[in-house]
Amino acid sequence: MGSKADRDHSARAPRGLAPSIEERALCAPSNSQANAAPLVDKDKQADAGSLWVVATPIGNLEDISPRALRCLAQAHCIYCEDTRTSAALLRHYGIQTATRSLHEHNETARISEIVELLQRGLHVALISDAGTPLISDPGYPLIAKLRELAMPVYAVPGPSALIAALSVAGIACQRFAFEGFLPAAGAARRELLQRMSLEDRTVVFYESSHRIEACLADCEIAFGAIRRASVIKEISKHFERAVCGTFAEIRSVFAQDSTLQRGEFVVVVEAGNAVTPEAAQAIALMQTLMTELAPAQAARLSAKFTGLSKRSVYALMQAGQPETGSPDSQSDDHS
Repeated sequence: MGSKADRDHSARAPRGLAPSIEERALCAPSNSQANAAPLVDKDKQADAGSLWVVATPIGNLEDISPRALRCLAQAHCIYCEDTRTSAALLRHYGIQTATRSLHEHNETARISEIVELLQRGLHVALISDAGTPLISDPGYPLIAKLRELAMPVYAVPGPSALIAALSVAGIACQRFAFEGFLPAAGAARRELLQRMSLEDRTVVFYESSHRIEACLADCEIAFGAIRRASVIKEISKHFERAVCGTFAEIRSVFAQDSTLQRGEFVVVVEAGNAVTPEAAQAIALMQTLMTELAPAQAARLSAKFTGLSKRSVYALMQAGQPETGSPDSQSDDHS
């Protein structure tokens, strides 16, 4: 993710792990490499050049494949989310390929330029600040246009904060929904979290150090204090840490250790119970009504508008919300 959760080619390589002679040789385009066919299968080669979408480290500079290094060394040009950030990685491996910027403010303008390069038979690499391009990073308009023009685009797989977090979260990951970065505005974030709370798949999203505390508070309200999650910071970096448990437990840990709020985060939330569209509508309505009404009144009105029983509506709310008290303790009305 050239996400904030992925963003750091400037992270130092581990001590004693400077690139070996063999690694540097891999990166240096020899005469034979310079004249070689692109790093794709022969049956994929075409007269036009290729775009290589290259994943790069999300922290530890060792987390890059030999193929990725060869692609970056052999490319005519590397398009980077931020040339200054990517310079650290390229310099570390002795790669001297020319770089150009491609970010959210200029990516549309770069498309014709890249198309022209490919039409001339040149090969171009696309990288983000860290991780896999396009995953919460620039590049989609470019790839969509190249596919429209039937021009060759090849993936060079590698690091992704999303997949790395899922692999260590301890939460079921056979099915998941990825939301990228949540809205910065509190109201918009809370609205999205409420919708996400109805997901019957694991939910994953990114968050920054500036908003993680407020985000976790909103998560406890939207998902409920007992919903399990894993909050993983600084993946593959020196201060990597995972805080796992219920949202109530996670918030308690964060409250006791202010250093946890530094860095960039991937939040993985366990799936909620599957709900029907009618149930989802009832829950959403009741959540809105409860901002102004007592739970019993909110449940009664939600049931009236959705056709579900009041007990059913309230049970659905209780499955994903903090304790609020029984509707019968406040009213003996049954719908």
